[in-house]
Amino acid sequence: MQRFIKGEDRAQASLLPASLEDYIDADNPARVIEAFVEALDLDALGFAVIPAATGRPGYHPAMLLKLYIYGYLNRIQSSRRLERECQRNIELMWLTGRLAPDFKTIADFRRDNGLAICAACAQFIVICRDLGLFSRPLAAVDGSKFKGVNARDKNFTRSKVRTRLAKLEESAAQYLTALDAADRQESMDGSGPTGSGKLRDKLTRLKAQMQKLKALEAAVEASSDKQVSLTDPDTRLMVTGDRLTGTVGYNVQTVTETEHHLIIAHEVTNHVGDRGQLPKMAAEAKAVLGFAEIDVLADSGYFNSPDLLACHEMGVHALVPRPNTSSAKAEGRFSKAEFVYLPDRDAYRCPAGEILTRRCATKDRDLTVFVYWTTTCTTCLLKERCTTGQERRVRRWEHEAVLDALAKRMEAMGNAMAVRRETAEHPFATIKAWMGKAHFLCKGLNAVRIEMSLHVLAYNLRRAMTALGVGRLRQALAA
Repeated sequence: MQRFIKGEDRAQASLLPASLEDYIDADNPARVIEAFVEALDLDALGFAVIPAATGRPGYHPAMLLKLYIYGYLNRIQSSRRLERECQRNIELMWLTGRLAPDFKTIADFRRDNGLAICAACAQFIVICRDLGLFSRPLAAVDGSKFKGVNARDKNFTRSKVRTRLAKLEESAAQYLTALDAADRQESMDGSGPTGSGKLRDKLTRLKAQMQKLKALEAAVEASSDKQVSLTDPDTRLMVTGDRLTGTVGYNVQTVTETEHHLIIAHEVTNHVGDRGQLPKMAAEAKAVLGFAEIDVLADSGYFNSPDLLACHEMGVHALVPRPNTSSAKAEGRFSKAEFVYLPDRDAYRCPAGEILTRRCATKDRDLTVFVYWTTTCTTCLLKERCTTGQERRVRRWEHEAVLDALAKRMEAMGNAMAVRRETAEHPFATIKAWMGKAHFLCKGLNAVRIEMSLHVLAYNLRRAMTALGVGRLRQALAA
């Protein structure tokens, strides 16, 4: 033991620092949390800062907010774990002034101050903008599925209920057959109903399970999206390509700016897909960045003609790759991209050089679509490579010029999807790593939104400390 570093004798008396201040150095993130919360107008954000005139005094919301921000910044989301940390963590003792609220008080604060906590998260984004961290009119939108407090076995869809009912009916039929055989055997032997009694008990339990499943089937049919979750009613089965690998939880939407990768807007929904989310997220991004026009990057899951038109009208240039849903090219025929639109003539030129003129207008899912064709297809030498019908018809949306401009912007920014991927995806990976295997701890859409706001605030604090440094961020918050 002579060559090893030795610790101090536990029985040796020592003089510890005189105050908690001596334990927390100038670059400790706890000082950033302190400066941020002290700079907030808690009353304006919605926190109850005026104590009740009677009854036992409560904890100040500033202390509890510091506690939660510290917890989420250090991967301590549980109220019970936060209670234990208050009693042994020197940084938390410094932040809270040696106060140690019980877990129920901590949990109730998050539940009762949800809107105010979300407002505090949004306020930090305003501070980052005032510090000049947003200098590019460019952001990336993405969505990710987060696991909720609801097991797959506690989520029911039409197909799952019908499959289970079919299995129970098959089992009931087998038990009925076995019961008939047992009754015949017992009548021949003259013995009492011993074996048949057990079968009848099992059959009774099966019928009770079938009644529960039928009640669930009625609930599934009555729901808007034809599924029901039992543990957390707001969770939904989020299918990610394969139903067997789907997640029962929530769809979290974020907008991330491309310079420092700060999450400037977020939303928690239980919509399975991303379509319909782009206009709202783009509008929030534009308001935060403060530019008259911005570019927003998104993947093909967001491609929706009305959504792209809405973005265009609000001054947002959405760069979204158009998914190819036609099988023409795969079957050896010309795709629509090989037909050139002539705006001055409002016509298309086909690969054979013929002009397709506008013939009529039709409705497709509430969209006005113009149809173009020519009568010379029957004598064209390229007809077999073009269409299997009498003539090739090309359809064009009345606002197709918006999509054409989008395609040109995508072509001009050749690395658009690479920028989107490296900007929008790693915040999700970071937050999920902080959450751990359980992901969300709260139940219900409103509670989950509060929890996600705390995760986003912690993530943004970490990114801001990386970008500016702890000392500079502290000074900016205190100014």
